[in-house]
Amino acid sequence: MHSDPDLPDIDLDRIKVIVATDCGSTTTKAIMIEEVDGVYRQTYRGEAPTTVEEPFADVTVGVVNSVTELQELSGRRLIADDGTIIRRTSIDDAVGCDIYISTSSAGGGLQMMVAGVVREMTAASAKRAALGAGAIVMDVIASNDKRRPHEQIQRIRELRPDMVLLSGGTDGGNSTQVVQLAELIAPAKPRPRFGGAYQLPIIFAGNSEARSEIERVFAVEDDATGGFDLSIVENLRPTLERENLGPARDCIHDVFLEHVMAHAPGYDRLIEWTNAPIMPTPGAVGDILQTIARTQGINAVGVDIGGATTDVFSVFGGTFNRTVSANLGMSYSISNVCAEAGMDQILRWVHLDMDERELRNRVKNKMIRPTTIPQSAEALVFEQAVAREALRLAYQQHKEFATTLKGVQQQRTVGDVFSQEVSGSSIVDGMTLDLLVASGGVLSHAPRMQQTAMMLIDSFEPEGFTTLAKDSIFMMPHLGVLSSVHERAAMEVFEKDCLVVLGTCIAAKGQGKPGKPCFSYRMSGGTTASGDLAYGDLVVVPLGAEETAEVEVTPARGFDLGNGPGKPITRTAKGGPAGIILDARGRRLELPADAEQRRQAVTRMVKATGMYDDLEVAPTGA
Repeated sequence: MHSDPDLPDIDLDRIKVIVATDCGSTTTKAIMIEEVDGVYRQTYRGEAPTTVEEPFADVTVGVVNSVTELQELSGRRLIADDGTIIRRTSIDDAVGCDIYISTSSAGGGLQMMVAGVVREMTAASAKRAALGAGAIVMDVIASNDKRRPHEQIQRIRELRPDMVLLSGGTDGGNSTQVVQLAELIAPAKPRPRFGGAYQLPIIFAGNSEARSEIERVFAVEDDATGGFDLSIVENLRPTLERENLGPARDCIHDVFLEHVMAHAPGYDRLIEWTNAPIMPTPGAVGDILQTIARTQGINAVGVDIGGATTDVFSVFGGTFNRTVSANLGMSYSISNVCAEAGMDQILRWVHLDMDERELRNRVKNKMIRPTTIPQSAEALVFEQAVAREALRLAYQQHKEFATTLKGVQQQRTVGDVFSQEVSGSSIVDGMTLDLLVASGGVLSHAPRMQQTAMMLIDSFEPEGFTTLAKDSIFMMPHLGVLSSVHERAAMEVFEKDCLVVLGTCIAAKGQGKPGKPCFSYRMSGGTTASGDLAYGDLVVVPLGAEETAEVEVTPARGFDLGNGPGKPITRTAKGGPAGIILDARGRRLELPADAEQRRQAVTRMVKATGMYDDLEVAPTGA
């Protein structure tokens, strides 16, 4: 941990004022956190353009500008005359903060190449480690990736990664193949993005028996390229049955700070200012989600949908996974979403009179002007329809990636032959999902909370009882890095200021026939209500923020709400602007095949939730 000279050992009891920044690709966001009446709260926020590019080429300029806005809003002096962030030496000081922390995705964030012997096993584990550390994985090189050696070498030369993660072989096993992989990388001489002649970081997290050979391969000295800087950590796949990703992830963070950030414009100064290592933004989001899941004993999924990419994070049974869907976004990648999903899949969410030709025109307009926001109800409905498919596809990719370990030979008894999961099956389970958190423009800034809630439900298809929430001002990165320094402060701010609870979705798993019984419900506590739902119904029961209700649900035969098919279950449900959403549309969610029936079904959903009530809709054909 980095420490300020005035704070050689961070005393948590004396941390009362915290400043945190997130240096994004376009905007640097600053927040102030203060202890108010014994509880930590986010009190002020500021923004400024990120300045890692020319003409400034110094990230600290944007940081100072964003913190200056905090200074102006709070009335507390935070910037010294020399342009640095002031630290106070006493809690009685009226100027400065106690600690300063930061995350960064400026300059494209952390970009890595990973390599492993077997694509489905060690290479997959290496990819999980890199993604979990907050990296964008540019490519995965494997012995069995169906590319010839010269094609692999050419690809390695083309990439300009910030670092390379190499893995392969279980401890004590054959080391020949992973050494051959290293002998492919070293002669290719991949060059880093930043700095022309500094040593490219290589992290080896493979067979411990191969370490001496790996050291030999990468011990090349080259004045022109700088050669390689090799770090060796514990094997991330010591046995076929076990992953050990922690040491590789920690090393990635260290290397990111010491090598990548040190060569990025202005980051050497920023590193000196911070009281904790600078984290890649996605890595920090992953950290806060893991902290939430651990402290609350829950399973959680988080999603961040941007203009070009969609990140999905999950924690199930304590296992963390992250995926980046690089071509699924709402502005620059919108055409990719439409191509991958298909126009029919997008149109199925549109209840207005909108044909495919009109839809294609809207896509083209968005590609021409990617940063525009919807100015009409039709444009809003279209954008949220596309968002559903982007989220659905990203979540599907995540579920395919977040699996039990492949290559594991499982022992079975006669009793569990029919119940035990096969190796390589997804650990993501909609029935055990407790919390679903949304962030990103189309979700966070939807005009109505009901719209955000329904986009989440339609794309992620949660089962049983699931709390729906959103990140109010994209504060999760700040809180992720804060959790490594002061977990209590991070959690208090997360629960009180960051997380906006939208409501609770109660959805039945199973398929049925329209109009046939699906489940009944009875609520008490914050609201009193009861009723029966037929298959295909969607009912919303209002329940305000900070309110809870005891909900007893009894599924019809063949439907499951968390206690087994046909078995009743009682749980506490949280209220919010979207209320309690009772979803009897089935899982998997399948809309009617007939176009008119489908439109009617979506119209009923829109009316039941009040998503677009009172929003002006232009006449058909206008």
